[in-house]
Amino acid sequence: MITLVYGGSSSGKSEYAENLVCSTGYKNKYYLATMKHSDDAKDRIMRHRNLRQGKGFVTLEHDVDIVNAISEIDSIDSGDFSTNKADLDGEIVLLECMSNLVANEMFRDGEINSADDCVAKILSDVKELEENVSSLVIVSNNVFEDGISYDVGTKEYLRALGAINLKLAAVAEEVYEVVVGIGIRL
Repeated sequence: MITLVYGGSSSGKSEYAENLVCSTGYKNKYYLATMKHSDDAKDRIMRHRNLRQGKGFVTLEHDVDIVNAISEIDSIDSGDFSTNKADLDGEIVLLECMSNLVANEMFRDGEINSADDCVAKILSDVKELEENVSSLVIVSNNVFEDGISYDVGTKEYLRALGAINLKLAAVAEEVYEVVVGIGIRL
C-alpha cells in the first residue's frame, strides 16, 4: 500500500507524514532518507533526525538506488524491534523525500540522466520496495508554482518529478496535500 504526502516547501509535510506513520501501529517503522550528505545539508539532516527522535524509526540512508533498502530491512530482526502486542506485524517505510531522490538519480555521477530514464528507474524501485514491505509512505514536493523560467536540466528534473508524482498519486491508496501543517486527503 502506498500513501503519498505532497506539499510545498516548509508546509509541514514531513512532520505530517511522520505522525501518519506513527499512528498506524506498525511494529517496524523505517525512515528511508534520500538527502545526500553535504556541508549544505548537514543542518537540515540533523533537524530531521531530531524531529523524529523517540518515534521508533530505524533510519536507512539511500540517496540513490532505494531498492537496496529491502535487504537492510530484511536483515533487521523484527523480534527485537517492538514488544507491544498491539502493534501490527510487518513494516512501514517512510520515504523522505521523492524530490531529493529524483535530483540524486537524475544528476548522478556528474551526468544528467534523461527524465524518462529517471522516471522509469525510480518507479521500478518504488514498485519493488512496495512489494516487499507492508506499507509505504512517500513524501514529495510541490515545486511547480513559482513561474520562473529554468535551464534545460532543471526543466528535465521538473518533468521527471511531475511524472513520478502523477504516477504515485494514481497508484496510491491515499494522497494527502499538506498546507500549513494540515493534511487534506485528496
